[in-house]
Amino acid sequence: MTSILNLDGKNLNLEDVIAVARKGVICQIDEEAKKDVQASRKIVDDIVREKRVVYGINTGFGSLCNVSISPEDTVQLQENLIRTHASGYGDPLPEDTVRAIMLIRINSLVKGYSGIRLSTIETLLEMLNKGVHPYIPEKGSLGASGDLAPLAHMVLPMLGLGKAYYKGELLNSKEAMVRAGIDPIALAAKEGLALINGTTVLTGIGALATYDAIQLAKLSDIAGALSLEVHNGIISPFEERLHIIRPQSGQLASARNIRQLLEGSENTGAATQERVQDPYTLRCIPQIHGASKDSIAYVKEKVEIEINSVTDNPIICKDGHVISGGNFHGEPMAQPFDFLGIAISEIGNVSERRVERLVNSNLSKLPSFLVKHPGLNSGFMITQYACASLASENKILSHPASVDSIPSCENQEDFVSMGTTAARKATEILKNSRRIVATEMLAACQALDIKAQNGKLGKGSQLAYDLFREKIAFIEFDKDIEIYDELNKASEIIESDFFLEKIEEAVELSLQYD
Repeated sequence: MTSILNLDGKNLNLEDVIAVARKGVICQIDEEAKKDVQASRKIVDDIVREKRVVYGINTGFGSLCNVSISPEDTVQLQENLIRTHASGYGDPLPEDTVRAIMLIRINSLVKGYSGIRLSTIETLLEMLNKGVHPYIPEKGSLGASGDLAPLAHMVLPMLGLGKAYYKGELLNSKEAMVRAGIDPIALAAKEGLALINGTTVLTGIGALATYDAIQLAKLSDIAGALSLEVHNGIISPFEERLHIIRPQSGQLASARNIRQLLEGSENTGAATQERVQDPYTLRCIPQIHGASKDSIAYVKEKVEIEINSVTDNPIICKDGHVISGGNFHGEPMAQPFDFLGIAISEIGNVSERRVERLVNSNLSKLPSFLVKHPGLNSGFMITQYACASLASENKILSHPASVDSIPSCENQEDFVSMGTTAARKATEILKNSRRIVATEMLAACQALDIKAQNGKLGKGSQLAYDLFREKIAFIEFDKDIEIYDELNKASEIIESDFFLEKIEEAVELSLQYD
């Protein structure tokens, strides 16, 4: 990763989005892209000067597309658009999400199909680089005509309107811009529409969820490996020759991940006459985790197409032709983000079942709820309840948003994607499933300590155990504690980049098989 990210509208990838959104990498506009932007703007200026009627430049919006706007009112038209469309509701989107949104919008605009001035894009870029983050409520988008309401909130501070964060403080946007040394602007013809008509918010939210889902898919393999250590798992279901004959990429990758995590383990072994098979939640880890990996990989591919796409309307073609179409429609991403939610939900579902196996004495052959005096002590009893609650909530959230539509704008916009809702749901499912996986790891470490007489752990599972024990001590076997503190620590461990990076230094983990 370079210290400065060059934006040309073509080569942005998911790792770049994370670098800018979460690590503060500085961006610049590619020199050739600047020429494309300027050429596109000249076409819009010519349209205004020649008084040609073109949607969004000198007409009203939506169902008001047949209302002509005079040349002297085209600038006011754009500001009015932003003021009225900033109709969002709810909690503000997190800083990393807002930064992803700003980045993706800039990358779309520099492709040179939107007719926006270079100076306007540079104002948004300067805000991104200097840390002026618009206050964007999380709700209010139909995902077509793009993310109108939240993107209007993104634009308000560019005009000295609305609110923005600067250095963590929520300010009147004028104050935020002054402190950052950025001059507000007045929009020119077509620019308001260019800034808010697109799938940028749903894609920004979904891109972060996709990246986190990739990490969670690997973490789920680590959790599964720890559970296999506890249960003296049978290793034959992870042999490559089994999976080669059903060559699903995620399944093959999951089996390989487990083999590598368990390399050198003295707790796992071959099937015996007394114990021929493990239950599905252990034996079928490659098939279950792998299906989610394949789904996540598909969504990643769609995200990386979308973050390099033009989702504006109308489109200003290089030859001066203007097309009023529907690239702002979120359906191409709404369905994948619904799919993403389902994939992440399944990671949580199977992990919760393994938590149950860890705390249930009938299944684990360990003391009930991993305590010395069940009855007097409850131990890990309610950790499974909490996981079950989250897993059940995920099942509700996994109902697809994209199958719904409510017509809007006097029925001109009569079929919408609900893609932003799909992306937001996937993010919530991610948070729930990540907590379940953290609980599984915590319970597995507790169980391994109770089974201290067992042999050494595998290369990867030992490292995971050690990293947990650096932050969380064994919970004394004969007493109860306020366990939520330990659960919170477990969540912090697996959410940190350090945990997975450290394990991947020793054990190669992959999303797909190659």
